[in-house]
Amino acid sequence: MSSSSEIVLTEPIQEVQGNDTDRASTSQSSGRGGGRGGDGEGSYSTRSITNYEHNYVPEAFESERLPLTLASGIRRFLRVANQIDIEEPRVAYLCRFHAFERAHNMDKNSKGRGVRQFKTALLQRLELDMDWSISKRKEKSDIRELRRVYNGYKDYIIRHSGTNEFANREKLTNARAIASVLYEVLKAVTSATGHQFPGDRGAIDHQTYNILPLGSDGFHQPIMQLPEIKVAVAATRNIRGLPFLEEFKKLKKSKAAFDLFDWLGFCFGFQTGNVVNQREHLIMLLANTHIRQSHKLTSVLQLSDGSLDGLMRKFFKNYTKWCKFLSRKSNIRLPYVKQEAQQYKLLYIALYLLIWGEAANVRLLPECLCYIYHNCGIEASAFAYFIEQWNYLFKLLYLLQMAYEMHSMLTGAVSLMTWEKVMPAYGGGNEAFLNNVIRPIYDVIFEEAEKSKNGTADHSTWRNYDDLNEYFWSIDCFQIGWPMNPDHDFFFVKSDDDRSGRTSHGDVNEETTFSCVRKFSQYRMVKKDEEQGVSTDEGSKRKWLGKTNFVEIRSFIQIFRSFDRMWAFLILSLQALIIIACHDPSSPLQLFETKILEDITSVFITSAALKFIQALLDIVFTWKARNTMEAHRIVKYVLRLIIAVIWTIILPVLYVSTRRKYTCYSIRPGSLLGDWCYSSYMLAVVIYLMTNAVDMVLFFVPAVGRFIETSNNRICTTLSWWTQIKPLIEPTREIMRFGMHRNERLPQVKSNSGAVVAVWAPIVLVFFMDTQIWYSVFCTIFGGIYGVLHHLGEIRTLGMLRSRFQSLPCAFSARLIPPLVRNGRQRRNKGFFSRLKQESKCRKSDVAKFVIMWNQIINSFREEDLISNRERDLMVMPLSSKIFSGYVLWPVFLLANEFSTALSIAKDFLGKDEDFIRKIKKDSLMYCAVRECYHSLKYILLEVLIAGELEKSIVSSILAEIEESIEKSTLIEDVRMSELPAVHAKCIELVELLLEGGDDQYLEVMKVLQDILEIVTGDMMINGSRTLDLLYSSLEDSEDLAYFSGKVPAEVFASKNSIRFPLAKKGPLHDQVIKLHLEESLPIKRFRLLLKVKDKALDVPANLEARRRISFFATSLFMNMPDAPKIRNMLSFSVLTPHYTEEVKFSMKELLSSQEQVSIIFYMKKIYPDEWKNFLERVDCEDLEEVQSENKDDDLRSWASFRSQTLSRTGKESPFPIPFEDLTLCGFVFMTSYLALSVRGMMYYRKAFKLQAFLDMAEDEDILQGYDAIERGHDALSAQLDALADMKFSYVVTWQMYGTCKSAGDPRAQDVIDLMARYPALRVAYVEEREEIIADELQKCYSSVLVKGGAHGHDQEVYRIKLPGQPNIGEGKPENQNHAIIFTRGEALQTIDMNQDNYLEEAYKMRNVLQEFLEDRGHQPPSIVGLREHVFTGSVSSLAWFMSYQETSFVTIGQRILANPLRVRFHYGHPDLFDRVFHITRGGISKASKTINLSEDVFAGFNSVLRRGVVTHHEYMQAGKGRDVGLIQISKFEAKIANGNSEQTLSRDIYRLGRGFDFFRMLSCYYTTIGFYFSSLMSVISIYVFLYGQLYLVLSGLQRALIIEARAHNILSLETALASQSFIQLGLLTGLPMVMEIALEKGFYTALKDFVLMQLQLASVFFTFSFGTKAHYYGRTILHGGAKYRPTGRKVVIFHASFTETYSLYSRSHFVKGFELLLLLIVYDLFRKSYQSSVAYVLITYAIWFLAMTWLFAPFLFNPSGFDWQRIVDDWRDFNKWIRQLGGIGIRQDKSWQSWWDEEQAHIRRSGWGSRLIEFLLSLRFFMYQYGLVYHLDIAGNNNKFLVYVISWVVIGVVFILIMIVNAGRKLLSDNHQFLFRLFKAFIFLAVLSTIITLSIVCGLSFKDLIVCCLAFLPTGWGLILIAQALRPLIKNPTIWNFAQTFARFYDYGMGVALFAPIASLAWLPIISAFQTRFLFNEAFSRRLQIQHILTRKKKKRP
Repeated sequence: MSSSSEIVLTEPIQEVQGNDTDRASTSQSSGRGGGRGGDGEGSYSTRSITNYEHNYVPEAFESERLPLTLASGIRRFLRVANQIDIEEPRVAYLCRFHAFERAHNMDKNSKGRGVRQFKTALLQRLELDMDWSISKRKEKSDIRELRRVYNGYKDYIIRHSGTNEFANREKLTNARAIASVLYEVLKAVTSATGHQFPGDRGAIDHQTYNILPLGSDGFHQPIMQLPEIKVAVAATRNIRGLPFLEEFKKLKKSKAAFDLFDWLGFCFGFQTGNVVNQREHLIMLLANTHIRQSHKLTSVLQLSDGSLDGLMRKFFKNYTKWCKFLSRKSNIRLPYVKQEAQQYKLLYIALYLLIWGEAANVRLLPECLCYIYHNCGIEASAFAYFIEQWNYLFKLLYLLQMAYEMHSMLTGAVSLMTWEKVMPAYGGGNEAFLNNVIRPIYDVIFEEAEKSKNGTADHSTWRNYDDLNEYFWSIDCFQIGWPMNPDHDFFFVKSDDDRSGRTSHGDVNEETTFSCVRKFSQYRMVKKDEEQGVSTDEGSKRKWLGKTNFVEIRSFIQIFRSFDRMWAFLILSLQALIIIACHDPSSPLQLFETKILEDITSVFITSAALKFIQALLDIVFTWKARNTMEAHRIVKYVLRLIIAVIWTIILPVLYVSTRRKYTCYSIRPGSLLGDWCYSSYMLAVVIYLMTNAVDMVLFFVPAVGRFIETSNNRICTTLSWWTQIKPLIEPTREIMRFGMHRNERLPQVKSNSGAVVAVWAPIVLVFFMDTQIWYSVFCTIFGGIYGVLHHLGEIRTLGMLRSRFQSLPCAFSARLIPPLVRNGRQRRNKGFFSRLKQESKCRKSDVAKFVIMWNQIINSFREEDLISNRERDLMVMPLSSKIFSGYVLWPVFLLANEFSTALSIAKDFLGKDEDFIRKIKKDSLMYCAVRECYHSLKYILLEVLIAGELEKSIVSSILAEIEESIEKSTLIEDVRMSELPAVHAKCIELVELLLEGGDDQYLEVMKVLQDILEIVTGDMMINGSRTLDLLYSSLEDSEDLAYFSGKVPAEVFASKNSIRFPLAKKGPLHDQVIKLHLEESLPIKRFRLLLKVKDKALDVPANLEARRRISFFATSLFMNMPDAPKIRNMLSFSVLTPHYTEEVKFSMKELLSSQEQVSIIFYMKKIYPDEWKNFLERVDCEDLEEVQSENKDDDLRSWASFRSQTLSRTGKESPFPIPFEDLTLCGFVFMTSYLALSVRGMMYYRKAFKLQAFLDMAEDEDILQGYDAIERGHDALSAQLDALADMKFSYVVTWQMYGTCKSAGDPRAQDVIDLMARYPALRVAYVEEREEIIADELQKCYSSVLVKGGAHGHDQEVYRIKLPGQPNIGEGKPENQNHAIIFTRGEALQTIDMNQDNYLEEAYKMRNVLQEFLEDRGHQPPSIVGLREHVFTGSVSSLAWFMSYQETSFVTIGQRILANPLRVRFHYGHPDLFDRVFHITRGGISKASKTINLSEDVFAGFNSVLRRGVVTHHEYMQAGKGRDVGLIQISKFEAKIANGNSEQTLSRDIYRLGRGFDFFRMLSCYYTTIGFYFSSLMSVISIYVFLYGQLYLVLSGLQRALIIEARAHNILSLETALASQSFIQLGLLTGLPMVMEIALEKGFYTALKDFVLMQLQLASVFFTFSFGTKAHYYGRTILHGGAKYRPTGRKVVIFHASFTETYSLYSRSHFVKGFELLLLLIVYDLFRKSYQSSVAYVLITYAIWFLAMTWLFAPFLFNPSGFDWQRIVDDWRDFNKWIRQLGGIGIRQDKSWQSWWDEEQAHIRRSGWGSRLIEFLLSLRFFMYQYGLVYHLDIAGNNNKFLVYVISWVVIGVVFILIMIVNAGRKLLSDNHQFLFRLFKAFIFLAVLSTIITLSIVCGLSFKDLIVCCLAFLPTGWGLILIAQALRPLIKNPTIWNFAQTFARFYDYGMGVALFAPIASLAWLPIISAFQTRFLFNEAFSRRLQIQHILTRKKKKRP
């Protein structure tokens, strides 16, 4: 056998050259090219062999795109074969053969998709390689060949084990992977040949690991050497005393040590992948908690009880509460022996984690997990056994469910049934727990979700996650039993009326050794039922349990039910205010008068009625949950209803019967109250109040503790009274006093009460919603004060930054450097004055640490291309040894112009030396600049440049004389300062030559040196001989004395060896650092910058984003934040990013396509000109072509993708390039969230932690060497830093479709693999869907898989955990998060969306933020820590600007107020941090029920608060965020949020928050969640009520009569009372918080300027239009449902939307409503002119006119190129085509009006009859509108009969008949008889025209009548269409429905024409288009973005 030295080891990280490079490229790309996509079928090509001995070169066989049924079993063999194919072809052949053999055994009949093709291709390859590989074999047999290669790898592993070198670690890992595969192949080949295999003793144990290499091959890894890891590993491996160890150890396959997790896995049947995953999870938790307790321990090497107890409390707090709630004893029982107790604690935690890790979708049911854990904990320690009469019966004591299982096993209890040791009921195989416990519950979840019909079914017809979980809130859950009874009603899915209902549960394995236990348990349950008299016949019906505790009924009444106290307060307050206003008391004491007091107490009648309504609603709305409701709760509801009915009857009866009947008692004479009188009603009120005393206490007591909120409501009440209610009292009295004015037009009106309703209705609605406005005022004031107190915006400009830069090191030390720890206590005082002292003083070493961290920040700016190389040089801070003595070298941009200023001062200075020095030192920066320049020049001359001894003597003597003059304060006398500018100029020239000069410039350098010497000695030195005298005294040779006795000769520096020049271009001298006095380091170019840089450096950095980030970082250092712990002591955390279909990176094809188009890269170059220039400088290229030629495509793709949050494409659009006709001024590319940006941002955490860990452990010498130098040159230290970073941070991207995309050859999968290779800490979790052969049948199986980057550009599987089924049952994002959360680590979890970014400077503050979880702020630690965001998508268009400011206001001042003082902040999808253990034990970080949890993020906050969590918000750290900024995308986003809020309104979470909060917190919750949207809806409704009320007054003639009579009596006009409401209706006050936040962040002047500019750019139009979107979708969703996720695409740079797209999107939400308001305004104006002034009309209706016009035309105003004539023509043609196109199956909405119309009615089709009835009633308003108008026709004369109204319907019928006739004629004649059809239409037209003329002559029909008829009949027709839609199920005749459809088409066409006409008219004026472009893109113009270049290029390329 050959020696191992013959082995050519495959090293994955070795750089390959030549042919190997090509081969490696082929190997990596083999997974991308060719093949069939989507089905997992690769293209396995083969080729023929010709002279294979010499010419055959094997190609890499496809190893990535494999059939899903085979991939996991054979991929590793194929990968190894590809790696060793060239060096060891025969071994590679054997690996492939083994892969083929395994594939055949896995699917012998090739039933899997793509399996047959794969087998065929692999077999062909084996045939090709057979003879050739034998010829290359080095041994006589295959076994020897395999053994030789295997031994070679084995020897390599043994030789290099234990190394700490990074490169060797990577090679060693790859060698282990190859050796493990070769060992398996060797074992198979040996067995196949009949030889005896020696055994597993020599096997190489290789286990793929995530973070901790816990296998036998990982002990040498640095992370495993950490003491805390060793302690945690030792604790989990303490298996002493556990039963069944020997039996279980035999089952363990790997060589790793047997531990507690293995024991639990074998006991309960957990999956191996789950066991391995949770083992690492618990070890890291233990290690991180243990190290924080280390200061309290005598030995760090022993696991602390404190850390373990802390984990126990956090993990089982919810479980113990659950047990207490159900009155069950917790089954966590600990022994008294301390060592055993620690083992038990670990077992309990490990058991919970294993259950949680395998629970899949059941993880979302936290109390269900508690039930399972309760049953998995311990088994009953004994069974009762006794005899009844003549029979022995076993009676089972109630299983306290998995209840005594583990405990009985640990104690060795014996079952009295089997007389054997107790074993778990669900023990068994590897997937026993999944199949027997999880799958039955999962099937229930899945089947219930199927009943939801993708969320469209009514919520009451199916059980969501909350319903299933809350079943375990009841003691009834224990009836399920353990083992679970599959026949229990919980598992019954179908409803009672469905006789085909079936049990939904998995196939429970009955063939286990524990089947007797299950059977006996079922027997016990049957016996118990018999004893209770319950029938157990098999024929008994099972029932669907239905909803649990709550039913989500789609009704607006839910708002009243959830916030009943608020509505009661508002209604009672309104009633009381009206009563007081009617009595008009002159003094508050008059309120206690008997009459007034009795009237005021009538509010209690209303209160009793409201309580009755609430009690009734509770019963009605929970009726469908009665089956699961507990008896005491039912009794409670019934009693509440009975009591409410009693009081509702008693109080009004007594009030009516005893009103004004008093019993009086005399009070002391002179008393203010006089006689005290009362009635029986008042006594009843007192009794009523006494019975509600508890409610009153709960209502009012919180007001004392929350004075701010209380005062806010008082202000609101007072203002509502004086501005709304009181002004209407007198007009109301006058209306009622005037008497009835009979209307000849509307004779049916018999009372003025209608006028009163018309006046009061809008005022009452405004009263109910105006608190929302006052909340905005409160938010503005308090948020502004809070922001000022917390230092927001203190540093917002570069000038402010420069003025405070010198204080940054000390602020950095106080905030970001861990404090000194002595005796286990931190020495830092947290008091205010102590912090001020700390910020003014800091340790010198901390300043050095600041320098290192600052330079890293600047370098990150450079890597991101935010700054140039020059700007980087201006901003970095050199690090020198003298920094420890207080001498800091500030960045050049801070010293800009300082040296020049000092030079100017010195040149003209006249005075004493002391004054001169004092003047220089007065400005510390100036003094630093002067001193640094002097020492730099000195070192350059003496140490770098001058080589001759004589020359050095001259220069050193001159410098010594100058220094002596400074010391003697005779500098002004000895030196002529006016010559300094000349020396300055020569120094600049010298440094330029040193840096840039070559050999040919030697003479120039010599000349410059001579010039400097001559100027200094001849011109500057007043006594030039002093220098010669000093030189003379230092020389001994007389000739030299004579030589130097005269003027300095020209020959000085003339010698070839006198100077060192040129400096080596690539040698050390080019980057030579100038060591200042005491070995300070500084680059030569810094000296040049100090000499040359002047005013231009004041604007450094020039990039706006870089300025903003630096300013915020500097500001945050002065804000309050927790002390920073050391990295080793900080809390660990993970980041989780859900990814769906978003792009990863731009492809080169997308970037560069430019055939007759503008490419993306061209566009981005123009939008980001500075960053593009910086990029070219960084990659050392001149232009794009050079970038391509230098093979820097990946850099280019990354640069573009990192800007993709503002510029990229949507995956749903056609691929680039895009034709010119689809381009607009600034927009053709669309925004989507690119994964590369988010990954880069999150990986800054790891980079920051490594640096901070280095600073924590670094000594002064290490700091001086620099972090980068040490990281590069010290592998051991770098490995240690990596270990610490891995301990504290992990990042998981959950992309469920990764496996599918990889199999299909999707380039995004390869981009993700590249990201994992670039960032080794990145992990990707995905769901693998594959087909398995089970019982000779293909079945789909799902698994959660975690992968990391591997060798040779492949991924590497880490964990695989099988799922019970498809994980996407509910909403997509929360299900995506839920499947991957088991792979996260740490004590905190940050959820990051794809549109978010992070920055290095912010990552430095993460350890401070994590300390918030440990802060004691007077209440329990937070469960969610909120962070602020910066919206970075507002830089181009005006819409982007508006949305950016709106979102910024919400994520800053809005969140600030919600968190404190309102305490109602939740989670809104922001970069919040979750207390991970808190949330994984309480249902996860989001809720996933279909539709109801559409806004899944906010429900995480609801759940946290409801479970006694605390949510905080902090603004000293920020993350970047992109937002939708196109109008269509904004509208879709607003619609999605409105839909989500409507579903929240129906949810149990809002109901419980509204009922559970105290009164004032409840108000805050309402007005900051659903109340905002309901107030928006109320605003719209109030406008309709106001207009219809005014129309009633006008058409009935009441308004005219009342106003005329009021003027005659000189009474306050009704107009004044109405006009006062218009300002509130406009709602401009809601924008105040945004203005305040701008003022805080940018200054009040900027805020005012921006606000005015926003109004000029039509911001009010935009916000008013968005207001309509919110109101429409919120109201429609509550009424009809239809909430769904709306993908927006996040298109940032606006593109032109066609008229068809705009109309189809906004038709029902805005246009219809806008036209209705417009018609109402026109009719109102038409009939009020004769008696009402125009001023009053304008005051009343101007806001409504603005609203109507905004809703009609805003989409076109904000549509780029919306007034371009060519686009107008195209849009009109497309609109006509869209209207006429027939719909049908497969016809999209954007192609056919009919398809769109059908989809628009989808929400009504799914509605119940209640919603349809409401829709029907709302449609009747059009008929009443018509009724009022027809009596005003001139043709009607004075006829007041009902016949007039009937005739109007006859006219409408005639119109319908004519339309039907025309439509029928079109169908019959238009195709073949066009001429006849035209004659037919002409005849109808002439007939109609003649009829009109006849009526005008005979009956007096006027032109005004025609207009009024149009105004009356058009809305009526629309009302008929709405009624037809609502009553669609009743319309059986297809002809009627087809006519309704045709009629609707005419209406849509007419509305389209009405909208299109003014737009087309304006398009004729070129100035309109120019104006639109300016206001749409004003932000771009103000930033001088190069948009015109794009337009120019566009025009040039037009044909």
